[in-house]
Amino acid sequence: MLDVRRMQLLRAVVTSGSVTSAAGNLGYTPSAISQQLAVLEKEAGVALLERVGRGVRATAAGRLLTEHAAIISKNLSDAESALRDLKEGKTGQLSIRYFSTAGVALVPPAMAQLKKHHPGVQIDLKLIDPEDPLPEVEEGRADVAIVVFPRMNPPRRGVQLIHLMHDPLRAVLPRGHRLANKRFVDLADLAEEPWVSTDMVPGPCSDLMLNACAAAGFTPNIAVESEDYASSQGFVAAGLGVALIPKLGLDTTHFGVVAKRVRRPEPIREIYAAIRESSAENPAVQAFLTALHEVAARITS
Repeated sequence: MLDVRRMQLLRAVVTSGSVTSAAGNLGYTPSAISQQLAVLEKEAGVALLERVGRGVRATAAGRLLTEHAAIISKNLSDAESALRDLKEGKTGQLSIRYFSTAGVALVPPAMAQLKKHHPGVQIDLKLIDPEDPLPEVEEGRADVAIVVFPRMNPPRRGVQLIHLMHDPLRAVLPRGHRLANKRFVDLADLAEEPWVSTDMVPGPCSDLMLNACAAAGFTPNIAVESEDYASSQGFVAAGLGVALIPKLGLDTTHFGVVAKRVRRPEPIREIYAAIRESSAENPAVQAFLTALHEVAARITS
């Protein structure tokens, strides 16, 4: 097998015109280079150089290996450059999973910021809703998942959680409701109301609503089941019930409802980025987390 290092020495000799000149350029002794070239000729099984006056020139085989040495040198340089870009987060791939309300105000501006500073990173972005995005990271299908806590079960080992923001739930009432003019709504004051459920699938958000109501001493009477926050607001506006909707889910508020802060208790969902611990040092992951933190800070300020 041909030795790449010796091929580069051959290239240096051919381009400089003599063993002595190549030795001076490379900081080797002429005898050391000659020994290496002799080994290369033995590996190739054919003469690579011929003497011309006081110098040397490549044989046909020598020219062939010199050309391939130049290609190898360029490929190595390209590989080193690509590796450096990957280490610096300029290139690579990043798979992100998120739930719908995070896709309204949190993920898009963070994505824009990431693409601005790391345009070479290829993004695999997918909405996971109403299912939970967390298993995508737990099972290795994604690098980052935007998830909601508290929840019944902690993430699996090997998953790291990074807190992004608090997202308090608001009481959403028909505009003409008896409590519509209050600054705060005590959750217990809604105990006798019909309710609009905003989550058809059990999960952290529905658990948060049910647990908050339990802490206020009642179980909500679900009159209408809805599958998203926009349609939930429509049912509330029609007077069919009240609802608890996260602040992020009220980016667009129906004209027929009012949203009020809740107390005693105030249910708050915590939004985290879940990442695989093995991806924690990935520059693209770190850049996206930085962007998420900056966007979350603007949202909550």
